[in-house]
Amino acid sequence: MPLIGVAASDADWARTYVEATEWGGAETILLLPDSPERVPATLDSIDGLLVTGGADIHPPRYNREPDPNAGLDTPAHEQDEWEIALMQTAMERDMPVLGICRGMQLLNVVCGGQLIQHLPGHRREDGVPGSSYHRVFISPGSRLAAIVGAGGFVRVNSRHHQGVSEAVKAPSLMASAYSLEDRLIEALESPHHDWVIGVQWHNENRDEVPRSFGNLFLALAERGETYSQTRAALSAR
Repeated sequence: MPLIGVAASDADWARTYVEATEWGGAETILLLPDSPERVPATLDSIDGLLVTGGADIHPPRYNREPDPNAGLDTPAHEQDEWEIALMQTAMERDMPVLGICRGMQLLNVVCGGQLIQHLPGHRREDGVPGSSYHRVFISPGSRLAAIVGAGGFVRVNSRHHQGVSEAVKAPSLMASAYSLEDRLIEALESPHHDWVIGVQWHNENRDEVPRSFGNLFLALAERGETYSQTRAALSAR
């Protein structure tokens, strides 16, 4: 059974991500913020990486000054440094990577893109906990479409106030889903890696999205198993 590292700010935040990943057929280990020097040894012990949602990425990480009107979270410098190093090194190793919400945004930043610092209407603004919802279009022929079963229109949940547009997308990444209302990018994937995908919605909340979106966790476990077997075969030579 593959071992997937779940990067998150704390154990309580990671709970639903851990449950969904284990539902998909993998074991998990929690990767809380630590020194970037520990990244190589950490990745030596896992077969795939899941980067969860969470605090806003500090704008200087993508060469922008904080917008005082954006309502940004308090900078989580240690988490930013740790997760950027994790994702960069995992991609250098061609390890399977899944980014969810902040994780998708981090993927764009790691690959040289930027972020829109505030977006109205993509999370509940009435003070009530929970998700808002909107429709997205999944591009037929994308890896994401193959995993979830088809391209086309689908309703997803939404809890973010930052995001990615074509203007700030990393050139090396491919957009594989868009919001119908404003054409914001809702999913990214790397055509240069074996399995690197980011989604803006929260598919760990499996009762809020189409059932087929659980296939992302099944696919992460499957690719993690393949990565583990390949690594074992190479070390045995």
